[in-house]
Amino acid sequence: MKALKKSGNHIFLMAYLLIILFPFLFVVFSSLKMNNAEIALSPFGLPKQFHWENYVDAWINAKINVYFFNSLYISVLSSCLTIVISSMIGFAVTRMRYNKISTILYSVVLLGMLIPNTSLMLPIYLLLQKIGVLNTHLALIIPYVANAIPLSTIIIAAFMRSLPGEIEEAAVIDGLSAKGIFARIAMPLIGPALVTVFIMSFLGNWNEFLLANYFLSDDALRTLPVGMVQFRDAKLSNYAQMSAGIVFCVVPVMIIYSVLQKQIIEGVTAGSVKG
Repeated sequence: MKALKKSGNHIFLMAYLLIILFPFLFVVFSSLKMNNAEIALSPFGLPKQFHWENYVDAWINAKINVYFFNSLYISVLSSCLTIVISSMIGFAVTRMRYNKISTILYSVVLLGMLIPNTSLMLPIYLLLQKIGVLNTHLALIIPYVANAIPLSTIIIAAFMRSLPGEIEEAAVIDGLSAKGIFARIAMPLIGPALVTVFIMSFLGNWNEFLLANYFLSDDALRTLPVGMVQFRDAKLSNYAQMSAGIVFCVVPVMIIYSVLQKQIIEGVTAGSVKG
């Protein structure tokens, strides 16, 4: 009976996996077909012949390569800055006790989660215009980091609180300063939390459209979501090439999840238990 139940669970999970992967497989197969006629005649079948030129045309002629590396650069840099700043705040409010100051600082950070991002569009635009970074990548990096700090700080602070105090005491005896404890002890011990924050931040930055659409006017600076809108308009009559462009959007996130899935699960589960 137990074996039957276990097999049933596996069958259910496999069916669920197929349902999730079906849209992606459909897009991949469509991207390798010759034209719209082949997609219409056999929407769920394998291509009669693999047309890899669809990817070449999307990558080079439609400038997906420019948009791709812009998104990659902005997303990675913003995620790394989020980790550094959130880790500093988390360490300060959990391990460096300054009476009520730590509580006030933590509360101020949490208030950032209560403000809808869309309501800040105009103030952010005016601020970026005043400091002269509109139509540059900094116009996206600054808001991306600011928006990600509150939730990232919560996750990292939960891990920071779980660190044994004896480790800090031993480090102080060995002569480490607060900076040394943070960099050489705290940061390596909260690795799963940092990976979780990186993935959450990267995914949000990679898919963000609204700010990128309004704050960047130079086509050479645009990110992949905004570039895909122009690509869709240009290739509206060619679904195969449109599908190739979609694959370029999805594959990097899938690769990151596949490589770091163990750390992501550890970060989520350990944080929920220890926090």
